[in-house]
Amino acid sequence: MTDIENLAAGVQAFTSNVFLVTGERTALVDTGANFDVVGAAESRVDDLDTVVLTHTHRDHVGNVDAVRSTFDVETVGYDPSHPAVDTELGETVQVGDHDFTVLHTPGHKDDHVCLYAPAAKVCFAGDLVFADGAFGRTDLEEGDRETLIRSIDALLDLVDPDLVALHTGHGPSVTDGAYETIERAGQAARRF
Repeated sequence: MTDIENLAAGVQAFTSNVFLVTGERTALVDTGANFDVVGAAESRVDDLDTVVLTHTHRDHVGNVDAVRSTFDVETVGYDPSHPAVDTELGETVQVGDHDFTVLHTPGHKDDHVCLYAPAAKVCFAGDLVFADGAFGRTDLEEGDRETLIRSIDALLDLVDPDLVALHTGHGPSVTDGAYETIERAGQAARRF
């Protein structure tokens, strides 16, 4: 049975969330930065099968080298030319017990992806959308508001309205009204 835990919960450092997903294929979704993610992972699992990166901003990949060397694991991401990415993501990736559809969602960063498992009704949204209908920054290099809005719309087209969990790159995961949270983020991105 798949279990999802945020290893960065409670960390007081500039980092992203880091989701440890256990099951048939144990994975980290993002590695975070500026905290001992290796120690946190080692206290829970003996090994990792893969590391999936939602995008390559430093707060999401700062711990990549430590995770690679400790667990002898490859990273997968959208842009294999980036030093943090060993292998390019395909159309799907197995994380835990489920196959996740990979959706390219630029606007916050060109190599940004969201991951969605229809069977589990779970989405890893990276920095595209957040709890309370917030949306990713577009004032950084490679950011673009119109592109971000199109990406939010594409995510809404992909996920089911009965989405069970929305795991975001920062802040709390959303387990109540996850689909509506994505809708609100799209509305907010259009207003500001």
